[in-house]
Amino acid sequence: MNKNNNMNCIFISPHFPHTYWQFCMRLKQNGVNVLALADTPYESLPAELKEVLTEYYRVESLENYDEVYRGVAYFAFRYGRIDWIESNNEYWLAQDARLRTDFNIGTGIKSDKIASIKEKSEMKKHYVAGRIPTARQAKAADGLAAVSAFAKTTGYPIILKPDVGVGANGTYKISDEAELKNFFETESNYPFYVAEEFVSGEICSYDAIINSKGEPLFESMTVWPPSIMDIVNRQLDLSYYVDKTMPVALRKLGRKTVKAFGIFSRFVHLEFFRLDADRPGLGKKGGFVALEVNMRPAGGYTPDMINYAHSTDVYKIWADMVAFDENRTPETEKQYYCAFASRRDFNRYRHSHAEILERYGGRIVMCERMPELFWAAMGQQMYTAKLDTFADVKEFVNFVHEKF
Repeated sequence: MNKNNNMNCIFISPHFPHTYWQFCMRLKQNGVNVLALADTPYESLPAELKEVLTEYYRVESLENYDEVYRGVAYFAFRYGRIDWIESNNEYWLAQDARLRTDFNIGTGIKSDKIASIKEKSEMKKHYVAGRIPTARQAKAADGLAAVSAFAKTTGYPIILKPDVGVGANGTYKISDEAELKNFFETESNYPFYVAEEFVSGEICSYDAIINSKGEPLFESMTVWPPSIMDIVNRQLDLSYYVDKTMPVALRKLGRKTVKAFGIFSRFVHLEFFRLDADRPGLGKKGGFVALEVNMRPAGGYTPDMINYAHSTDVYKIWADMVAFDENRTPETEKQYYCAFASRRDFNRYRHSHAEILERYGGRIVMCERMPELFWAAMGQQMYTAKLDTFADVKEFVNFVHEKF
């Protein structure tokens, strides 16, 4: 039993992204002891975060597992049993799972399950077992001949991407046999890649907070551009939006995927293609095909966008799940589109920063420089607006991105 009869939650790296302090605030408001562990000086933490922490433990490097382990052990000695360990961050998922395993913490994914959510090849097995439509896949480790035969079956282009990876980093679009041969000759890490049939269409994510019974407490849909890979590799402008509603087909597939992967007590970001043409073996135009699962919130400031779109507070809903295993946040009928559009410093845009703010005024809900870590994928300057119609979304994105 905890020494103070309160739930103890260790939040890993709560200062990044900078809005994540809100997870900690909502936990504190629910009576949870919030014990933070990170590698930044206490003095540099946001004031809002420091105000809600029961205690902070600094390590020199979050990459050093021994240091992090000692930090968790210190918290356990000082406060009693640890009930939760969480970062809500893709980069630390495996370490979170290892800590839960080593400290026998049952509220979350442990090391024996991490492969199924980190390795794309293992994800496929769950999709197939759950009878969820998904692109066919082969392992590059099987060699050029095997992948070439796979490509002849699916047709070019194919996608080659790291079996374990985030976003579009290290991803190749292979258009023919010559490019495939060149990949095997030049990519020294090819044994750690998988090949997938190319599926075209926009990406729609099923974003949800799941309780301990595997039931959704909250659901939302975000619509992403067809190729994040092209945006990263060609340094294109990025835009995406949270939708007002969610198609019934995506809701059903999202819930089906939650069950197939045995997801409990988590914020999840499950990605699907919405087909832009009929695809034999996968579905008709407009249908959904599974891409990959992510056992954490969508990246960047998407949780805040979800809040603006649905007039809600996903930080609180998540904290309610942790503390009470239910959603105690009232639903509201006020629904909007929330659109993100960013710029890259090297482009010359037709409309100035001041013109954007003047035109959209109070509809702009976020406007800031992006952290350098996000520049490659998301650009340097972002604008996020709360809008009434999809036509408004298109107009907003065009206005922000229009060039000379």
